[in-house]
Amino acid sequence: MVPKQHIHRDIIEACKKGKESARYELYQLYARAMFNVSYRMMNNREEAEDMLQESFTLAFMKMDSYRYESAFGAWLKRIVINTCINAINKRKVELTYCEEIYEHDREEDSGEEEPRFTVENITRAMEQLPEGGRMIFSLYLLEGYDHVEIAQILGINESTSKSQYMRAKRRIAEILKDQEMSGF
Repeated sequence: MVPKQHIHRDIIEACKKGKESARYELYQLYARAMFNVSYRMMNNREEAEDMLQESFTLAFMKMDSYRYESAFGAWLKRIVINTCINAINKRKVELTYCEEIYEHDREEDSGEEEPRFTVENITRAMEQLPEGGRMIFSLYLLEGYDHVEIAQILGINESTSKSQYMRAKRRIAEILKDQEMSGF
């Protein structure tokens, strides 16, 4: 079995030599997955497409720094996430504590059946989260980063990452419950 780090090695080596057809092939292999990462971070299709292009351009420029210590997809995903975070930071968006979301009283679980979760209604719910909560939710739950890593990436405290994640998770549950009640 080929180790993850060596998947597509021939294509990667051809990219390092500047072969355009290899770059195109590598792009075709990873663009969809990396777009999904970018979209979850940016919450906007056009911005996600821009970040995807910028990420691939950066990856191709830094291809010589890829040393097969991790899977190429993991290396590329880190570039995509950092590119998105840099773009968000350039807009000078501050992470908020989202306290205003929870001003209303929460109802206790009445033992009713849980709402049906679909990709569409979860995505719709995520789009309604404040940017900070959405980023942390995406990095933790969808990208698999732990709170220590998220804190380092975003320049926040680990406890802030944890509390933002819990608030985002609760808010998504509320949105999904509201969607189900309204028949969405």
